[in-house]
Amino acid sequence: MAERKVRKAAGKTAANTTKRTATKTTAKTAAKRTTRTKAAAKEDFRIGELDQYLFSMGTHYDIYKKMGAHEAVMNGKKGVYFAVWAPNAATVSVIGEFNGWREEANPMTRLEPSGIYEGFVVGAKVGMLYKFFIKTKDGRGLYKADPFANYAEQRPGTASRITDITKLRWSDAAWMEARKQRDNDSLPVSIYEVHPGSWKKHPHGEDEDGFYNYREFAKSLAEYVKEMGYTHVELMGIAEHPFDGSWGYQVTGYYAPTSRYGTPEDFAYMVNYLHKQKIGVILDWVPAHFPRDAHGLEEFDGGCVYEYADPKKGEHPEWGTKVFDFGKSEVKNFLIANALYWVEHFHIDGLRVDAVASILYLDYGRENGQWTPNIYGGNKNLEAIEFFKHLNSVVLGRNHGAMMIAEESTAWPKVTGKPEEDGLGFSHKWNMGWMNDFLEYMKLDPYFRKWNHNKMTFSMTYAYAEKYILVLSHDEVVHLKCSMINKMPGLYDDKFANLRAGYAYMLGHPGKKLLFMGQEFAQLQEWSEARELDWYLLAEDKHQQMQNYVKALLHLYKKTPALYDADQDPCGFEWINADDADRSIFSFVRHSKDGKSNLLFVINFTPVARPDYRVGVPKRKQYRLVLDGDAAEFGGNTTERPVVYKAVKSECDGREYSFAYDLPAYGIAIFKF
Repeated sequence: MAERKVRKAAGKTAANTTKRTATKTTAKTAAKRTTRTKAAAKEDFRIGELDQYLFSMGTHYDIYKKMGAHEAVMNGKKGVYFAVWAPNAATVSVIGEFNGWREEANPMTRLEPSGIYEGFVVGAKVGMLYKFFIKTKDGRGLYKADPFANYAEQRPGTASRITDITKLRWSDAAWMEARKQRDNDSLPVSIYEVHPGSWKKHPHGEDEDGFYNYREFAKSLAEYVKEMGYTHVELMGIAEHPFDGSWGYQVTGYYAPTSRYGTPEDFAYMVNYLHKQKIGVILDWVPAHFPRDAHGLEEFDGGCVYEYADPKKGEHPEWGTKVFDFGKSEVKNFLIANALYWVEHFHIDGLRVDAVASILYLDYGRENGQWTPNIYGGNKNLEAIEFFKHLNSVVLGRNHGAMMIAEESTAWPKVTGKPEEDGLGFSHKWNMGWMNDFLEYMKLDPYFRKWNHNKMTFSMTYAYAEKYILVLSHDEVVHLKCSMINKMPGLYDDKFANLRAGYAYMLGHPGKKLLFMGQEFAQLQEWSEARELDWYLLAEDKHQQMQNYVKALLHLYKKTPALYDADQDPCGFEWINADDADRSIFSFVRHSKDGKSNLLFVINFTPVARPDYRVGVPKRKQYRLVLDGDAAEFGGNTTERPVVYKAVKSECDGREYSFAYDLPAYGIAIFKF
């Protein structure tokens, strides 16, 4: 009996010991697994076979998380992992502040079959400058900035800077969630195009160029944009570029917000802040070409890596720049991942794709003999067509509510058509035809406008061919083209009256809107990236009144569905009189989709008053004057006039009903009914 008890007790003790041992073993095993998992996670930054395969197929949409420079831990040591694509190189090493810029200190290992080089440098840290030293097969040594760098040395320096963009702080979840549901076609989109370096100059900043930091810029810009009534800002020159005078259209750092205005964290703060103020952010994006700077993408590893090898395809003779090789999967991957990088990683709401026509046409800017036809003997770049379809399908497919906007200046069909229907897949296109005709008309002495009346009406024949944005961009107020106010004919007061009439016509015409900075208060000088806008002009009545006027137009636009929700529907626009050429008067109606919001526009483009003017109307209703362009607050001559006008049965403009209105010289009247 006692023996059984002893045995029982011994058994219990043994069982407990076994349990404890098992528990310890399980804990150790779990700890080892956790360590291995952590180690695997830390090693996950490395380029693997799958990464190489996807990159070679052009479908590694997160490749920027692997390429470039990333903080990491390897074999228990902290450092930075570097990866660069240089398939034609003999050898590649990484040089920088961490190794005294010694060319042989940190050689990189070539990965096959991709031609990607990788290397891990112990002791390299965030903030340090670096480049890749590439030995070419013919023995040359090249010092190249990192194509995937997220931060760069401020010009005139050309090195890349190690940074960490994995810990950006965001508090714009409400905006980003709402963006997923956003249907831009049926919402107001009024864009303020801005060059951050010249919008305003810092009066007492440490930067000798007077650049505002992204954070300061965000607050000033948001306050102004909200007051004016814009819905979006479009920022020029954000990707890193070496030359101020290129305005950011000759890029060397596609994955780096320019260091002119601060760090990537500062840039993210700006986007986040604008979102919290309910302002969308669009960036100019340049896949058309890149510059020939020695540290940039040109002949990156001694051969043509990013550009076409055929100089008839790979060079823009007009611009002296290089053209991306859209036939290479890796190059397309570089660009598509870059678009996603801005839209997804930095929460950008849209990309305005620069110079689309120059990409689509093989003979763009080239004389006979300077270009190579496609396989069918034509002038279309078939590889670029495929690239755009791929780009837009991925970016918009993954990011509903974002915008991909084409600056396309020709009659290329279906730019905003669906890729599956042989369209290019953009969400919107700049309406360059409208812009050119509009400006040609507005420059004319009013006496000659009667013979050019069709310049203002022609755009309605193709207004629904694409999803358009009406633009008066920076390109129209540089290089001796004059500012908007100085394009206008006549003496001082006439110029302002003409511009008010022009802006009213732009407001009423179907399409989203874009206006370049300064033109909202009638900037007198042409724009220059080297100086700030002439804000001092707002001390003068005429300029302040013009700003008030544009503000009134923008707020009317935002609150009136008739001006935006049927932009792509012919039911949203109705001519009252498109043929009053002798008097150069245009009258038309904008309707909302539900028919409950309607605006009647009457615009007089001559200095001749029409006190006996009568306008035909669709319905026998009351018409309330909601904007009088001749009001004293806008710089006009009218101090008081009736607000409500009642239509009577009196035929005019082919309509059964009409009402009389005392239309002033350059008169603008917008009625709600």
